Amino acid sequence: MPLLTIENLPGIPVEVPADATLLAALQAAGHDWMHACGAKGRCTTCRVRVLTGAEHLGPLTAAEERYRAAGRLLPTERLTCQARLPAGNVTGRVPEATKLPHVRYC
Repeated sequence: MPLLTIENLPGIPVEVPADATLLAALQAAGHDWMHACGAKGRCTTCRVRVLTGAEHLGPLTAAEERYRAAGRLLPTERLTCQARLPAGNVTGRVPEATKLPHVRYC
């Protein structure tokens, strides 16, 4: 099963089932992750900065393309509520702007 490693969160890597989003896999592993719109792809609070393995993620969704075009999602970022990991491994980081105040980051 593909693995998602978040460098600045303890207790990772997280297994990502083929039919799950990165956000669903993180939540299933017990991690609290910012997602203000309820995982509907209507904001960018759930973004992750992808460090390695971006080529293993599924294609950008319409929501991600819209935010990229508007300059609200960097080329190195994906929305965890939209992105899927069909194969391979990905390493990322929680961006400073979306860190939760009650979570201890490394």
